[in-house]
Amino acid sequence: MKQPLKVVPPARLRDFDPAFSGGLNKDAAREKTAKFCQRIGELQELLYANARHAVLILLQGMDCSGKDGTVKRVLEFVNPAGVETANFKTPSAEERAHDFLWRVHQRVPRYGNIGVFNRSHYEDVLIVRVMKLQPERVWRARYDQINVFEKHLADNRVILLKFFLHISKTEQAERLQSRLENPHKNWKFETADLEMRRKWPQFQRAYEDALNCCSTAWAPWHIVPADRKWYRDYVVGRTVVNALEKLKLKWPKPKEDLTKIQIF
Repeated sequence: MKQPLKVVPPARLRDFDPAFSGGLNKDAAREKTAKFCQRIGELQELLYANARHAVLILLQGMDCSGKDGTVKRVLEFVNPAGVETANFKTPSAEERAHDFLWRVHQRVPRYGNIGVFNRSHYEDVLIVRVMKLQPERVWRARYDQINVFEKHLADNRVILLKFFLHISKTEQAERLQSRLENPHKNWKFETADLEMRRKWPQFQRAYEDALNCCSTAWAPWHIVPADRKWYRDYVVGRTVVNALEKLKLKWPKPKEDLTKIQIF
């Protein structure tokens, strides 16, 4: 099985093990993840102070793959004032009256901030495709439209980090069962999740096409094994740190000569 990496087409999901852990054990991975998360908090301050770039963390995956849990862990030490989140559900009447990217572009984070898309514009080539909400000629054209949109963002200093949280069907079943049995998790359970689960093969093909058609030099996809939550968080945290450090940000110089200012 292949290790988690940037998607290089043609990629097949069956070649990636959802339970892969890179030879790490849980304790070692969690220790490293904690350091990554603290580092993200430090780097976010630099990002905010410079306000020249934005970072967009985009999370996709089947139900129970851990999108919420990933955000909670990886951005644990980030100032909430510097984070913008968006969760793209069924489009409203206003959103349906525009092109499919209209509502997405409005939620791109401002310079200096980290944005999180919990699901994203990729729903328009995933659930729209599987549930036949649009004819093929419509959703198939969207791959190129998404690539152009993401190139525009990248050219305008938005760093796109796209993660597909790759969970196995067996692990998903266990997590769904936990939602049924644990009263504190009952609120998470929706019968619609079972309908999506019955279409597992169709979703896997749709994800595979999205990953292959839209993994580009400016916005590559990362396949993240998601059966082990601690390894999932480790991979995402490491990738976010690497992306922020590549910016080589430094503290901006003050706009005024501070040596002439006296407080007392």
